[in-house]
Amino acid sequence: MNPPAVQPLGGQVTVLTGPPGAGKSTVAALLADRLTPSVHLHSDDFWHCIKQGSIPPYLPEAHQQNQVVLRVLVAAAFGYAAGGYQVICDGVVGPWFVDLFRAAAEERALPLNYVVLRPDRHTTLERAAGRTGDALTDPGPIRSMHDQFRDLGDYERNVLDSSAMTAEATADSILEDLRGGAYLLVAPSR
Repeated sequence: MNPPAVQPLGGQVTVLTGPPGAGKSTVAALLADRLTPSVHLHSDDFWHCIKQGSIPPYLPEAHQQNQVVLRVLVAAAFGYAAGGYQVICDGVVGPWFVDLFRAAAEERALPLNYVVLRPDRHTTLERAAGRTGDALTDPGPIRSMHDQFRDLGDYERNVLDSSAMTAEATADSILEDLRGGAYLLVAPSR
């Protein structure tokens, strides 16, 4: 049974990131169910909108495409947040892309949270292997992306090791930490 929905003040954006298989989409859905009003933006959907000429986003030659897709995602996220929604964006948004979100948050004077789910490598690979549909399950790119989230410098404070946690426990922990401002990158201007 889900806890009652939480009614925060005003809209905000929470970027829930980590390597493929970290549990982002499952946890994002739980968070969106617990916040009101809420929006869950699954970033993979934005890449799937490209029908011709799509490049797998984990390849180096996809950088320009990834910039475009992330800008569209950022615009949608902050459009909803400006309307008072609690927006959860789940996807592979490493520090190399977080400044796109930060700039929009500062421009719109809206809060931005950045949460990195980083289960250990074995757990990540195991979870990714169990995914279905068109989800990435190839261990090579997953290992590579896990490595990219290994040492995040200043963003290490935004990391949650969810290796031993259920999706529900992870969502509970994130909600508690969001209320305490633990993952806040841009504070609201009021």
